[in-house]
Amino acid sequence: MTDAPTAASTDRPAEHVAILGRVVTPDEVIDDGALVLAEGHVVWVGPRAAAASAGRGEIADAVRRAPQPDPGTVVLPGLVDLHNHGGGGAGFPDSHDVAQAMVAVAEHRRHGTTTMLASLVTADRDTLLERAAMLAGLAEAGEIAGIHAEGPFLSHARRGAQSPENLLAGDAGLVRALAEAARGHLRTMTVAPEVDGVVGDGGAAEALVEAGVLPSLGHTDATTEEAEALVRQVAGALRTAADEGAPARRMTATHLFNGMRPLHHRAPGPVAACLAAAARGDLVVELIADDVHLAPATVRTVMETVGADNVALVTDAMAAAGMADGSYELGPMAVTVSDGVARLADGDGPDGGSIAGGTAHLIDVVRRAVAAGVPLADAVRAASWVPARVLGLGDVGGLALGCRADVVVTDADLRVRQVLRGGVPVDV
Repeated sequence: MTDAPTAASTDRPAEHVAILGRVVTPDEVIDDGALVLAEGHVVWVGPRAAAASAGRGEIADAVRRAPQPDPGTVVLPGLVDLHNHGGGGAGFPDSHDVAQAMVAVAEHRRHGTTTMLASLVTADRDTLLERAAMLAGLAEAGEIAGIHAEGPFLSHARRGAQSPENLLAGDAGLVRALAEAARGHLRTMTVAPEVDGVVGDGGAAEALVEAGVLPSLGHTDATTEEAEALVRQVAGALRTAADEGAPARRMTATHLFNGMRPLHHRAPGPVAACLAAAARGDLVVELIADDVHLAPATVRTVMETVGADNVALVTDAMAAAGMADGSYELGPMAVTVSDGVARLADGDGPDGGSIAGGTAHLIDVVRRAVAAGVPLADAVRAASWVPARVLGLGDVGGLALGCRADVVVTDADLRVRQVLRGGVPVDV
């Protein structure tokens, strides 16, 4: 990667710096745009020609000083990943200290993911609690936005790369213990609605909402009706918990289609329930648009059907993201990566074992979604603004006034050239 021209070079650092190019805001793409940053935040964004009449001399001066962008330069917000198990050779489920975990954070950050959850996988109770406590330190330091627990209350039939020996019935006590170990930084947990002890009074879903954690429907063999029951319970509870006048937070569906009973016209399963819930605004569906987990047409069709505001593009990345093919670990499971596709090492299917996470960065997912026919503004919104709002974060995920200066500068093909986090350059 090469350095991108992001600000004027002067003898004295300017308080206001401008970045020029095709600027993608939460609502539109400004073809000849300007983004102005100061003190780590966005202070102006709009058409370059409008900067002169912005009403503040610093804005016009910063835009005038800024170097001309290369043809095709695109300016994006820092991306937000809700589902990420690692990268750069390190996995969050397998990291024993924050230094190991930071290898994965840094791998994705230098590729434009400036906000992320660290995802765990199903494991024994002690391991889950230990990893949650360790990752809480990264959240407290502001390096990650929190923790996502994928399991252990999941379907054995749709477990994918989850450890079968550690799958459990819903356990409200374990939910509370995990939330306590995470010191308030457990943000989401994937659960299967048909598993005993998940839905209903005193169940895991209820305990999650009470702890301020969003349930995420996934790794499930549920019927449509079972999935609807979970959505109904959680959506209602989240509306009740919302502050007066504030929009209710929304649960998610963990990597829609993957790890789920397939959609069939006589047995629609959980996919139908999730699509309907997303269309009415009760749920956000995750899509792994990496051309491995989903066909491009599936990504395009879902985006067109439910709208970008109801989709979060994710990576489901594991330790092999950014690395060569070879052998890796995903929690207690051995994984083999071949041609960039991660699968369980002990699989005996025609293509090997179950897909075991992704190896792409979120900017790659955005690029492939655009190649599938998703408009650039929608793909970026689904990889930044929407997931930030799922997490209840109002200061990241968009190039908008007052937001943290998280910026990704790319070429016309969405290849990263420079990343800023809080206005500070990230080594790419």
